[in-house]
Amino acid sequence: MSRPNRDVGRPPRPDGGTVAAPGPEEPAGSLRAYLAGLEAAGELNRIETPVSWNLEASAITMLANDRDDRVPVFESVTESEIPARLVGDPYRGPRNRPWARPARALGLPPDLDGEEYYERVIDRLRRPIEPTIVDDETAPCKAVIRRGSDADLFALPWPYIHAADGGRYSNLHTMVAPDPDSTWTDWSSHRAMIQDGDRASVLLLAGEQTPNLFYYRYERRDEPMPVAIAVGVEPAAQFTASMWIPTGSDEAAFAGGLKGEPIELVECTTNDLKVPASAELVIEGQILPGERLDEGPFGDYFGYMHGPRRSMPVLEVEAVTHREQPLIPFCVEGSGVGYSQNTSSTTEVACVGPDATLGLRAAGYDVERCVPWRFTPRTVYVVSTDVPRPGYLHELANFIFTTWGMLHVDFFVFVDPDVDPLSTREVLEALALYADPEEDFHQFGAEAMPKVPLNIYQTPEEKGDAETGTSKSKTAKAYIDATAGTDAAARDGARSVPDEQLRERARKILSGAGVDLSTVDLAGGPNADVDSASGGTDR
Repeated sequence: MSRPNRDVGRPPRPDGGTVAAPGPEEPAGSLRAYLAGLEAAGELNRIETPVSWNLEASAITMLANDRDDRVPVFESVTESEIPARLVGDPYRGPRNRPWARPARALGLPPDLDGEEYYERVIDRLRRPIEPTIVDDETAPCKAVIRRGSDADLFALPWPYIHAADGGRYSNLHTMVAPDPDSTWTDWSSHRAMIQDGDRASVLLLAGEQTPNLFYYRYERRDEPMPVAIAVGVEPAAQFTASMWIPTGSDEAAFAGGLKGEPIELVECTTNDLKVPASAELVIEGQILPGERLDEGPFGDYFGYMHGPRRSMPVLEVEAVTHREQPLIPFCVEGSGVGYSQNTSSTTEVACVGPDATLGLRAAGYDVERCVPWRFTPRTVYVVSTDVPRPGYLHELANFIFTTWGMLHVDFFVFVDPDVDPLSTREVLEALALYADPEEDFHQFGAEAMPKVPLNIYQTPEEKGDAETGTSKSKTAKAYIDATAGTDAAARDGARSVPDEQLRERARKILSGAGVDLSTVDLAGGPNADVDSASGGTDR
């Protein structure tokens, strides 16, 4: 069944391409609108030359990521029955300001500094907005509906991302799954390896919300779990799927708050789940109890090729709905430890960080910001916080490590509230000056400490199976106290020279050395930061 393509509120191009760019401080209501905004800003590269889904699209994307280049859209993908297009790492932020593109997507000024951006996002997350429901006729994702034998996954150009991957993947989407015992519906992101025309194996690791629903409720009752995988949803919905929204909370409402206006949802064709109507493509189906298919290996967000190949739950496809000429976004992960130029790392800094900050504040902790270390996605976080009493940091660390949202995070660095956790230089300075190796390095090695079996230091045997790996394998969970503590007076004394005096002295020295001062930014004073990895500022 096919209907003309519709993009809510905006007329489509005849070729099914991008729509008009959002206006200033207007959130993008679809992936297409967001890409149009990037294009208007000169940050999009439409590649018309035919490109293969087999490693070529991912190789070009990785080069663009590595060079901090424009976001690539592959307008012509070879060997694809359905004329779909690929988008490589659409939300990857600029190296020096990773939150800039997410800010643009949410209708925030892209030139906000890190602190301002975090507070603006936190303010929006404090004010959820309930979604609105639209019918099939106005939902862009229902332009084409394929059921039964017509719902062939291999008719679409799912990318083969890394040469050692176990197969082709969808790894940038929003998975929707219901709680069987309440009205709550969970949004999450779990990669899916395409097995054949109507099946995929999904990485479900016990300890996370959606896997827990399956393993501990549906499968124990021998019931299939209905799911929908919404690919290419609007930015606010994509960002929310990666956040640590509390169990039982309506992620669609948090997405609306993040966007600043309601998210439009539409009911699926084969079940009663509701998905973002803005999606480019929706896979409807069910995850079957007691059935497994091999999944992996895969180049994972930890920065290495993750294995071994393991059995994972099976998604049986019942329908595929999509726009005309749908866009399929993907993320190039696992290209090397410290490789932080992709959508996953950007989303962690720009979306999960503000959400985690809000969560810690809501739990009663005096936290300025909780920020992922930009070069190790989901592995190291930096928390800037006051230390109001002895034992506070240990209490905070214990809370963090036993909170389900922090399951993936092994390592925290605590710094003073006046240290910018987004600044590589300031964090390293705090570590060098205030972290005593004998007193300030703390290991959480307890067997019962929550963990995820994806870390590179775990052997295949220690990773265990999908259900028990989170509690059987060892952990490297630890934290470093890099706050000034009793050294605060000495630190403050060292910084007692007025900023303007330091800047004036720097100007004289640089001018005397023949440096063109027009090329040097001294506005940041003693806290101005230069990131040696990129040659630019951290802010």
